[in-house]
Amino acid sequence: MSSPIVLATLNAKYIHASLGLRYLKANLGPLAAQCTIREFTLQERTTDVVEALLKYQPKVIGLGVYVWNAQQSLEVVRALKQIAPEIPVVIGGPEVSHEIDQQEITSLADYVIAGEADVTFATFAEQILEGKKPEPRVIHSAPPALVNVQFPYALYSDDDVAHRLIYVEASRGCPFKCEFCLSSLDNGTRKFDVDAFLQQLDSLISRGARHFKFIDRTFNLDLKISAKILKFFLERQHLKVFAHFELVPDRLPAELRELIAQFPEGALQFEIGIQTFDAETAVRISRKLDVPRTADNLRFLTQHTGVHLHTDLIVGLPGESVQVFASGFDQLVALEPHEIQVGILKRLRGTPIIRHTSEYGMVYSEVAPYEVLKTRAISFDDMQALKRFARAWDLIGNNGRYTKWLKVLWQGASPFTMFANLTQWLHEHVGAFTGIAPARLTRLIRDYSVEQQRSRFTDEQLDALLPKFDNHGRPQGNQLHEHLPERQARHLGGS
Repeated sequence: MSSPIVLATLNAKYIHASLGLRYLKANLGPLAAQCTIREFTLQERTTDVVEALLKYQPKVIGLGVYVWNAQQSLEVVRALKQIAPEIPVVIGGPEVSHEIDQQEITSLADYVIAGEADVTFATFAEQILEGKKPEPRVIHSAPPALVNVQFPYALYSDDDVAHRLIYVEASRGCPFKCEFCLSSLDNGTRKFDVDAFLQQLDSLISRGARHFKFIDRTFNLDLKISAKILKFFLERQHLKVFAHFELVPDRLPAELRELIAQFPEGALQFEIGIQTFDAETAVRISRKLDVPRTADNLRFLTQHTGVHLHTDLIVGLPGESVQVFASGFDQLVALEPHEIQVGILKRLRGTPIIRHTSEYGMVYSEVAPYEVLKTRAISFDDMQALKRFARAWDLIGNNGRYTKWLKVLWQGASPFTMFANLTQWLHEHVGAFTGIAPARLTRLIRDYSVEQQRSRFTDEQLDALLPKFDNHGRPQGNQLHEHLPERQARHLGGS
């Protein structure tokens, strides 16, 4: 078993598949036949990863580095240079495309390709295989014209199609300048030819693909293209195709609303980044914010469509206090999205959020993913409590099994305050919020209801509001929407 070019990365989970590596191979031209893609997970041991890579007897190893795998990637590169220093290692990806001179991994690697390497990597690989030494060591790759980029979708294997998320993109870039996001460095958006792109999707569907996750930052920016893609999926709903899109929150005109409303329940998931409801915070971080229009769009989606709605808020933005975040959280809860992802601000390398560090007392972890530890407006202790809140909310608030119970819990009160009290109680009783079986979690919630919220719940209410489990700890109930991802199905009444 040998392969001159080995491309690898460490994914968070097996279900994720690297679109970036597939782009690199798809654009290698004649060299593609000499290239192998190997994907690992964060749970695998460094020595096992290195052993698997070296079995190919590669002439060059390329590693995709992201904020979620930065530490593990460093360990892999360090081990490769100890064990087989003669094999050139090239790294690329968002994590190593900025602040290059400040990272150990970029000093250990033989080469760094900063930026979009779809086209650049082919030239680099050709030089390596010809025995040449590419210059310079750090290659700054300008964004390619997308007309020159070959689609990678044929490189999804049958096993990928059957068992993994299929990542796709109709465009790249973002016109907005939100300072916490790497997309703020983009100069506008670029689009693939939509007809050629849809032909690729049609081919994937014919091979059995049913779940598509679009990684476009602003799917609904170009309304004509958005409508065309939605119509494509609408025409194939008899196949029970599921699609995930990331939307700009204040841009949902009548044409798109009309199309979206025609989809069956659960066929679409929209990820909508709210991030903050505070006007001063939004201005401070250069984020466009239209609260009335955003709220109107969310109400339309929850009340008049079958879309599964995933929204985002960020804790720790410069100048934003606990009280301001809590007010935004309560506003978003009132709009009733299916999920609210409470994210902790991260200082991603290269993002302009760093300009606020001194003025707003921003202190970040020096270890990836570089989460904020405290700010002038939020103490370290309060930030720790908010991080526990975020984990507990994902476990309970986003679960889909406790929605009715939560509405009773905070009826007439602040959802943030009521859930923060629950979080503190859980922290005191179980410590970390990991590894809690669903049946045990439900017992804990019942105990909390009886011990701390007896005025809100009767035993009969709790019997009706909380899920039931069989003797093996499995949830009981009708399994509707079996073609959907599990959590989405639960939100739509699947358990």
